[in-house]
Amino acid sequence: MSVKNRYPNQDRYINLLTDFGFKRLFGTEPNKELLIDFLNVMLPPQHTVQDVSYRNNENLGNTPLDRKAIFDIYCESKTGEKFIVELQKAKQNYFKDRSVYYATFPIQEQALKGEWNYKLSSVYTIGILDFIFEDHEEEPELFHIVELKNQKCKVFYDKLKFIYVELPKFTKTVEELESHFDKWLFLLRHLSELEAPPLALQEVVFEQLFEISEIANFSSVEQEAYENSLKYYRDLQNVVATSREEGVEQGRQEGIEQGRQEGIEQGRQEGIEQGRQEGIQENTIAIARSCKQQGLDIETIMAITQLSREDIEAL
Repeated sequence: MSVKNRYPNQDRYINLLTDFGFKRLFGTEPNKELLIDFLNVMLPPQHTVQDVSYRNNENLGNTPLDRKAIFDIYCESKTGEKFIVELQKAKQNYFKDRSVYYATFPIQEQALKGEWNYKLSSVYTIGILDFIFEDHEEEPELFHIVELKNQKCKVFYDKLKFIYVELPKFTKTVEELESHFDKWLFLLRHLSELEAPPLALQEVVFEQLFEISEIANFSSVEQEAYENSLKYYRDLQNVVATSREEGVEQGRQEGIEQGRQEGIEQGRQEGIEQGRQEGIQENTIAIARSCKQQGLDIETIMAITQLSREDIEAL
């Protein structure tokens, strides 16, 4: 049921780089056609996906540390390929290491008890990055496919791929959009800035995207959840921008030696990531508690917050 927008200064469409927006678009069964279309844009042509089923995105692994690995989106195709889709909003120390670590869980869970010949299904990690890799800042390419290769640059193992898109490098205007890939990246970056669907984006698949992304169609609980998620996203962007400006000013005024600069940057990034994780958890719990107070059922709250049934029932 639609409700009157309680936020008069709000955009018409959600920001897809917020946790709420990203999971609303790609993380629910009714919208999986959008996820399939997006996956097929990101994957090589020979890996076209016809259908997917959502997998449990938490409690993977055998140790408490492993179970902290919670993916944004985790799904599987009918032919067994595993897909992890992650949204990363700020630079993080050892981000590539974390991507490799996360990829081990879909690999390990394929192990069969008893006799097993070690045959594995393909695993893909897809990262939507709202930042640029430091070692790629001078390169124009924004799309990266990483595979295991030997010293002759021949693929050694073709069942493990890491695919990354550096969104800040995408600068095309709506008039310059050429491919379906271009259109997806444009929407990821600019959907919340649009007042109506542009002619270039009036395709069947995007009609559904615009409909589910229109804030006026949200319930009051969904609007509040989105506002909280948007506030966190904006606060994080401000922290990152402020940290960058402070680092430049401090370096200019004090002439800090290179080693100390690296130490400051590492500490700042660790602080940002720690604050990000704590903020997400606190914000999610607050949203879940509000949903419970308004009488929403457990399944709906799980879809909105991505919390487990046990966590919600414990509130």
